[in-house]
Amino acid sequence: MRPSDQLAAFTRDALSGGQSRGDIRAALARSGWAPNEIDEALDAWADIDFPTPVPRPRPYVSAREAFFYGLMFAALAMTAWHLVALLHNLIDHWVADPLNDDAGRYAINSTRWSIAALVVFAPTFLVMNHRAVQATNSDPGKRRSGVRKWFGYVTLFLASISLLGDLMAMIYALLSGDLTVRFMLKALVVAGVAGTVFAYFRQDTEEAQDGT
Repeated sequence: MRPSDQLAAFTRDALSGGQSRGDIRAALARSGWAPNEIDEALDAWADIDFPTPVPRPRPYVSAREAFFYGLMFAALAMTAWHLVALLHNLIDHWVADPLNDDAGRYAINSTRWSIAALVVFAPTFLVMNHRAVQATNSDPGKRRSGVRKWFGYVTLFLASISLLGDLMAMIYALLSGDLTVRFMLKALVVAGVAGTVFAYFRQDTEEAQDGT
């Protein structure tokens, strides 16, 4: 039996035997268990008046949800990337740069690729996200999905890195005297897309945290 299983079994048996949480905590501490291990073991059982210990809901991991959220994450990443690329190409077209006229064949092909990617991945993400919202609304227990939480926090991490990198690029351009209207518009596009993603998934992760 693993140490964590031994700790869980002992805590359950002690609570079933009528031992107080303070006595259980003191006994485990004297036995060498770390405070965080003791807290986790006790928090696994609800502190309510009932003849037997009542377990709290715990996070779970599902292979099916790993596939679903993995595909949803890929669709979101492709959508955000190609939306930024498309808007940057449009900015290059609308705001001419006399020192760097790169509106050539590559820009046209890049625009076509971005449009094609958005046509495929944007609806995919929207449909999958809608299904995820419907599933959690009909079954709040799905908010405890470990895969869902990882997906949300990884998305928040990448959005945060994008915002910080965008701010760093703007400061560098300002200090080097290259902060043009064209550059500012592109930076605002990155900030807008990353900020929207961050705001949405921050709310989503907070709701998931409330569901634990």
